[in-house]
Amino acid sequence: MTTTREPAVAAPAAEAPAEQQGRMTHRQILEALSGMLLAMFVAFLSSTVVSNALPTIITDLRGSQSQYTWVVTATLLASTASTPIWGKLADLFSKKLLIQLSIVVFIVGSMLAGLSQSVGTLIGWRVLQGLGLGGLQALVQIAMAAMISPRERGRYSGLLGAVMAVATVGGPLLGGLLVDTSWLGWRWCFYVGVPFAAVALVLLQRTLHLPVTRRRVRIDYLGAAFLTAGVSAMLIWVTLAGDRFAWASVETALFLGGSALAVVAFVVTELRAPEPIVPLRLFRDRTTTLAIVASVAIGVAMFGSTVFLGQYLQISRGYSPTAAGLLTIPMVGGLLVSSTVSGILITRHGRWKRFLVAGSLLVVAGFGLLATVDHETDMVLLGVFLFVLGVGIGMTMQNLVLAVQNTVAASDLGAASSAVAFFRSLGGTVGVSVLGAVLSNRVTDLITAGLPPEAAAAGGGSGGVGLASLADAPPAIQELIRVSYGDATGRVFLVSAVIAVVAVAAILLIREVALRTESGEERLARESRPAPAEDEAVGTAR
Repeated sequence: MTTTREPAVAAPAAEAPAEQQGRMTHRQILEALSGMLLAMFVAFLSSTVVSNALPTIITDLRGSQSQYTWVVTATLLASTASTPIWGKLADLFSKKLLIQLSIVVFIVGSMLAGLSQSVGTLIGWRVLQGLGLGGLQALVQIAMAAMISPRERGRYSGLLGAVMAVATVGGPLLGGLLVDTSWLGWRWCFYVGVPFAAVALVLLQRTLHLPVTRRRVRIDYLGAAFLTAGVSAMLIWVTLAGDRFAWASVETALFLGGSALAVVAFVVTELRAPEPIVPLRLFRDRTTTLAIVASVAIGVAMFGSTVFLGQYLQISRGYSPTAAGLLTIPMVGGLLVSSTVSGILITRHGRWKRFLVAGSLLVVAGFGLLATVDHETDMVLLGVFLFVLGVGIGMTMQNLVLAVQNTVAASDLGAASSAVAFFRSLGGTVGVSVLGAVLSNRVTDLITAGLPPEAAAAGGGSGGVGLASLADAPPAIQELIRVSYGDATGRVFLVSAVIAVVAVAAILLIREVALRTESGEERLARESRPAPAEDEAVGTAR
């Protein structure tokens, strides 16, 4: 009688961890996902809501093209450098608490960014915003992997893709409306995500219940420092070379040498660290390594296209921020449809490589078509090109994470998921910096070629003409700047197409492995089952 009574006492605890370990109903999963999806919505909204407002922000604060790039790059760099740290912490501490902490960091960064009075200050607070963003991007994927088996994850990844699509299309539209509304202005682009983030905090507290693993840990702070230093030195060099100093110069040698030394120090540190930020053993697995290579290229596609597309539509084509947001709907529609449909089909049939191959080919095709744009491209044609690119990104981005999560050991799920997110962000960060430098140099060449001889002689070439002088320049010079930006944007997309070919090659070499039917928590319990004391397992679930 006593044996039958004890389960009856435990039964009312509908939120007990046992119900969360891979045996959740569809409704329970959706409830648990509600707060996480809202958190992801906030993360992507923060990235996209600024994209159409940036030309206005930079013009208002009298910023330059390199500063334009760094407003985006600063956030990407911070999120990139912090992603492996968040992922490692997720293998050691409460995933729920870490997601909530990353939301709080994001809220503080957003509020302070909205108060900025100069581009330099704005870039500084965008770094703090990026730290929270890195946590959200990595931890939501990790929590999903803990709850849902790879075979079933496709249908829920489709929901994640839908949320991303809504944020991607809603962000530029919302940002455009805020900029175009005189009594609000561009500062509200940073404030607008705060209410959503606060609601996400409450939802997470009520709906997300995952088991917590508690054990003694040693965080690899030295590895994180070397990683950040190596990436930062390379990105600063890409941004400044050709503008503040020559490509072939002492400064270039110092930046590249320092970056290389930091990367070597990072690798040595990771080989010796008891709890490395990025476990190098992950790269012994062929699928993980190739998926990471492909993620770098897809990162360029995802971030590069949105950042410079908004600039093209507003500066070159003269559309308002709101109209520029509406013109990106074809890309977002393609992303929404392809991510949702491919997720459902993967769950139904258990095959995923065909979608990765098709998606990567469409990314190359989309960028190849966009490489033909100039200041007179027909908007209908541009919409078709963007739709092709969106379909390709939707089929590859989430499925690369799925392929890795399906392969690695359950104990490395957090580190592996964050590694893919890290390198995707790294690709985006490097991509925005490199593509920004390509665009800046190309615009300078076109402006120099288009300036009248007397203006060029008086101004010393195009050195004083550019994005920073757009608001104050005479009408003829303003038109030259707009035309130059329109004609230079095609070069950016051409470089992106070449980089995307790397993703195709990497994906073709990935070996398809049948999707597992166990959730991350079920796998972790099974893999640690040989442990002698059963009490330890109970303590872990607790």
